[in-house]
Amino acid sequence: MTDTSQGLSRVMRILSAIILIAAGGIHLLLVFDGTGGVLGVLFVLNGIAGIVLGVGMLALRNGLLLLTSVLGLLFIAASFFALLLALTVGLFGIAAIWSLFLVPQTFVIEGIGIIVLAVTVALVVRDRRAA
Repeated sequence: MTDTSQGLSRVMRILSAIILIAAGGIHLLLVFDGTGGVLGVLFVLNGIAGIVLGVGMLALRNGLLLLTSVLGLLFIAASFFALLLALTVGLFGIAAIWSLFLVPQTFVIEGIGIIVLAVTVALVVRDRRAA
């Protein structure tokens, strides 16, 4: 594996970690902003998961990195599509609107996150095959 290839993999892992931690942080911030009930509990779990996966992107290697990358992609995609459902037909009896606190920012971060994490997963798979 070349230095350029390793550098690209490292940059994508860092970007993935930033996106996962940001998505998790947004969910925790929404809980502190007043989201309660079942949705608040789910947001806390989502926040913790995002932060743990983000740290894992930076700290883990080999098979655990591949697992973390795939879980991170699934996590960010699930969060994005849950937001999309909340904006369209509602989710858990709650309908979100674009003007709510952090909705547009979350939509952009998670949308970009799907692409970044998909590329990261592909790079991790490639790096494992090359090793």
